[in-house]
Amino acid sequence: MLRYQWEDAVRFWNSKKGEDREQVRTSRRQKQKFTHTAGSRSFASVAEAEEVSSGQKVRRLQLFDITHRKKDGSPMTTEAGEILGLESMVGFDFKDLVLPRPNILDPAPSNTCLLGVKLKLKFRG
Repeated sequence: MLRYQWEDAVRFWNSKKGEDREQVRTSRRQKQKFTHTAGSRSFASVAEAEEVSSGQKVRRLQLFDITHRKKDGSPMTTEAGEILGLESMVGFDFKDLVLPRPNILDPAPSNTCLLGVKLKLKFRG
């Protein structure tokens, strides 16, 4: 960052608009239900490392499991624990979450509600 860019950034963050933006971001951060353990690593790099070590493609719920558990194996938050508890509650297996490509003309939303937990599913293909 060049000196003039730094000065512009400091000027912005000390302005009313910058302070308002900081308050909005702070309140949004406090409302987050999930914290992850990936640190500065992207989820893509975590998934790639797991795929290399296991030799299998990592599904979304598996990645959630990897990135939302503490070192001792307990979930990071109670909300994360609810999602991670799906497997034991109903015999849910990550491999069972293979869904067909949705019909484009189908008016149903792309969100699926599973035991009261809303999972946003993205389809590619």
